Amino acid sequence: MEDELLKNQMIQLLKLIARWILIVMNDGFLCMRVKKGTVIFESFNGRDISDNPFAIYKQLVKMNPAERDHYYFSVKPSEYQRLSKTFPDIQLIRRFTPGWVSYIARADFWVMNSRMPKWWHKNRQTTYIQTWHGTPLKKLGVDIEHVEIPGTTTAQYHQGFVDEAARWDYLIAPNQYSEDIFKSAFKFKHQFLEVGYPRNDTLYQDNQQSHIAEIKQRLFGYQPKRIVMYAPTWRDDNFKQQGRYNFTLPFSLANFFKTVSDDTVLIIRPHYLVKDHIDITGFADRVKIFAEEDINELYLITDLLITDYSSVMFDYANLERPMLFFPYDLAHYRDELRGFYFDYDQANLPGPMATDEAAFIKYLKEYTETGQFSAFDDQLRAFNHQFCSWENGHAAEKISRLILQQGGK
Repeated sequence: MEDELLKNQMIQLLKLIARWILIVMNDGFLCMRVKKGTVIFESFNGRDISDNPFAIYKQLVKMNPAERDHYYFSVKPSEYQRLSKTFPDIQLIRRFTPGWVSYIARADFWVMNSRMPKWWHKNRQTTYIQTWHGTPLKKLGVDIEHVEIPGTTTAQYHQGFVDEAARWDYLIAPNQYSEDIFKSAFKFKHQFLEVGYPRNDTLYQDNQQSHIAEIKQRLFGYQPKRIVMYAPTWRDDNFKQQGRYNFTLPFSLANFFKTVSDDTVLIIRPHYLVKDHIDITGFADRVKIFAEEDINELYLITDLLITDYSSVMFDYANLERPMLFFPYDLAHYRDELRGFYFDYDQANLPGPMATDEAAFIKYLKEYTETGQFSAFDDQLRAFNHQFCSWENGHAAEKISRLILQQGGK
């Protein structure tokens, strides 16, 4: 026990020393001018190449292919091999390594969708474009009254958001609702980019049957006739210990498949921290767990989205397809854990809401028989107008033009 404690203490000490060395190196590079036209992209703290930064990267390369050698993705060292195989044409740099420092410190632009650590300094000449990663339903940042995350206090969590947002030169807003919330939750005082989310461009540009069929073939090896996706929110208080989280499917797979048609496939889109803890025993031929795949492609092939409080509802609404809400722990989540920005009830949602499995199965049966929830057509259109009116398939192009106009070589 004492040996294990000593080992952990030594590891933490070595990490602190390594951090200090990187900070010293970074401070040295910060004395130099930025390299004009150099853009560093990062998605989810280097865990993946996806989301808004990837959409902007692809558009920027399309518009300015001659300069693609100056565009880089910052990735976690543990993900480098996987991502380099998946994206062989993208230049990757290992996050928080000595080689990475010279790029990040002298970049003309940072394009990121999550926060950088408070202790990492940004070059004053670097333009930081924060894309963020979702329209907020749940309370966010400073607006969360009580934070239930291991290893941090509520005050620390709040201050971290405020300090980070002060470094953002631009913040993308997908709609007016989000912009108003970001002002409050981040205390953001710089310039908003009212363009919609770049990652959603594909929902407008690639929503053709031929493209949808190609995605299905690649993911399944055949053409499923009907696809239902279950994409629940991240429950940050459901953990065994720090870094280890629980996941329980809130409905019986047996009951689900008794209700849907024989040609229905279920996609489960979990948080990456729980993807290996989902039991689909006996249903592996009809259930696919897609935690890493491009969620925009999953939207395009999905006929019915089942969710609860996840921001996926706002993105999927661009397609104006049916949604079913299953907030089985509504009272706890709304009143005790996170709280909501708008009234999360049947009157405001773009589809029916079930809070127990019996009601869930009833609505699922209705969809199976009719292919829609006709009573919610008006609410779906109103929801789309409120949250998707800035989306038109050209967000990445607008951001890329800003980068090319302000940067360049």
